[in-house]
Amino acid sequence: MTEVEENIFLFVPNIIGYARILFALISFYFMTSDCAIAIICYVISALLDAIDGHAARYFNQSTKFGAMLDQLMDRCGTMCLCTALAHFYPEYMFWFMISMSIDIACHWIYLHTSILQGKSNHKFIDMSESPIMNIYYTNRTVLFSMCAGNECFYAALYVLHFTQGPLIFGLSLFKIIVYLSAPVAFVKSAISILHLIVACRNLSIIDCNERKGINKKPE
Repeated sequence: MTEVEENIFLFVPNIIGYARILFALISFYFMTSDCAIAIICYVISALLDAIDGHAARYFNQSTKFGAMLDQLMDRCGTMCLCTALAHFYPEYMFWFMISMSIDIACHWIYLHTSILQGKSNHKFIDMSESPIMNIYYTNRTVLFSMCAGNECFYAALYVLHFTQGPLIFGLSLFKIIVYLSAPVAFVKSAISILHLIVACRNLSIIDCNERKGINKKPE
């Protein structure tokens, strides 16, 4: 009997990923013209990010394709929102550029270094060995809070360009969200830079090991 090959592209978490893309595209299209549609679609796309992981575990449908799709959507979503913010707040364009560069570069090199290194060498630096980083990686509540806080910072900045929102004790709601979430966004960027440093050090270990293999003379 011939075994039927699974179509991973139709796995539930990946379908959720496609929905993320759709809502993100709608958000990007309306980002400069209709704040309500843009932010609603952006938030839905972000919330679906929290759902696809649960779906992958529930249906036992975790795949490398799904993980990569999730990573790409995270990076593209943040980058496009920061692009709009750089347009709305040109005086802070440099800092939005820095934010985008940190987000993309740090995640890219860390992801690819992880693929290259595997788990075969004890000399590689494991960030989860740090008690603080171990909580970040293993506690889903902490990880979700960090990601949500980061998204809230940029999303609130975006909405603030269009409206102050309701006032709470004389302060704009969205300004309050910006002030409260800014430290979270800063810490998340710091963690991304830590990813970069660790990845570079691990990459140097890979290079040294490869050079030892090349330079080793046959006996």
